[in-house]
Amino acid sequence: MDKLMKWVEEKLVPPMAKIGTQRHLLAIRNGVVSTLSLILIGTFFMVFINLPIDSWKEALAPYSETIVMPYRMTMGLMAIYATFVMGSDLAKSYKLDSVTGGILSLGAFFMLQVPVNVTTPKDAPLGFVLPMGSLGASGMFAGILAMIFAVETYRFFKTHNITIKMPEQVPPAVARSFEALIPGTVILTIVWLIRDVAGFDVNGALLKLFHPLTNILGNNLLGVLLPMFFIHLLWSFGIHGMSIVGSVVRPIWLIMLDENGKALAAGTAADKLPYIAPEQFYQWTVTIGGAGATLAVSFLFLFFCKSKFLKEVGRFSIIPGIFNINEPMIFGAPMMLNPYMFIPFNLVPLVLSTISYFAVKLGMVNGFTTIPAWTLPAPIGGFISAGNDWRMVILIIINLTIATIIYYPFVRAYDKKMLSDEKVNGTNEDLAVTN
Repeated sequence: MDKLMKWVEEKLVPPMAKIGTQRHLLAIRNGVVSTLSLILIGTFFMVFINLPIDSWKEALAPYSETIVMPYRMTMGLMAIYATFVMGSDLAKSYKLDSVTGGILSLGAFFMLQVPVNVTTPKDAPLGFVLPMGSLGASGMFAGILAMIFAVETYRFFKTHNITIKMPEQVPPAVARSFEALIPGTVILTIVWLIRDVAGFDVNGALLKLFHPLTNILGNNLLGVLLPMFFIHLLWSFGIHGMSIVGSVVRPIWLIMLDENGKALAAGTAADKLPYIAPEQFYQWTVTIGGAGATLAVSFLFLFFCKSKFLKEVGRFSIIPGIFNINEPMIFGAPMMLNPYMFIPFNLVPLVLSTISYFAVKLGMVNGFTTIPAWTLPAPIGGFISAGNDWRMVILIIINLTIATIIYYPFVRAYDKKMLSDEKVNGTNEDLAVTN
């Protein structure tokens, strides 16, 4: 165990730590996370119209298109929101104007889309419109590519002083517009030549390129386990695993969730959705109470440990853990760099992922289609995210029980060690007082 931990700490952690601070991945992460508030609002309407009451569904059926419109305007357009924030964040990291970076990224993204000329209705044809299919999660890869190309081009021109400079008396907003004129012209012209003149569908090509990866991560047991393995291995050594791994796989998870939502809206049964493991799969059935399913650890610390320190950690971590905030446990126990907790902290997510994978695959519970607030207790969040499926509540309770059983012997060993230390420290303090 010591050799393994030393190898991971010396060989694996340093390069992964560098990846975690890589500016492009940080921009992607911040851009995607920035859309979550809107998506949470939008998915509420999807939940509202899909309550498991037949009479309710029948009554709302004539108004379904109107009711789900907020969902279409949030989840259905998330690539637009994310692209602007990603471009803004990346430009800011280079100490460039963030608004210009966001606008140029958004312009490049829109240039990758092909409008459709709608000639109906005859008396008032709609004219050119942008299909929404590639403006939501399916357009995230195009948004990422557009953001990187636009901001890096902008940086090149700015670094080499190939811009139009206005006098200091000119208002900043106007000066920014002229500063972006030359790089913006180059960016939009190149994208236009690729997409419209050459007729190359960049977004379609990217989706085909990543489709095998989406299937592997979404519907293959090994692919389902890999994110959990790396996230928790990094956490074990004090690195925020989700910040690193999530930056890479979260766009793919969002595509899975979007496809599941579309399939459900099109009439696919909730237990036969195309993808098993979008992010909500892990959030509600695996990382119960936070990374490592540490809600189980809080329970064991509080009710089964004799160590005063561990009891106190359990006391102040159990309530936040119920609401999926486990930093008190991660840093309090601590879970990271802890040889007693290393094995269960990494093993539990793999076991729970396997159980949940087969539960969804075999149709024992519904798949995931919406994004409830992440601070909801897991049974409630899982119930809502899986289309109000009570079977999901049972699965989460079973998983939490299994996590508790796996953690128990390791917690007992850690408790004995801490109790021994406390007795030694207490004896030393008594001797010091006597002397």
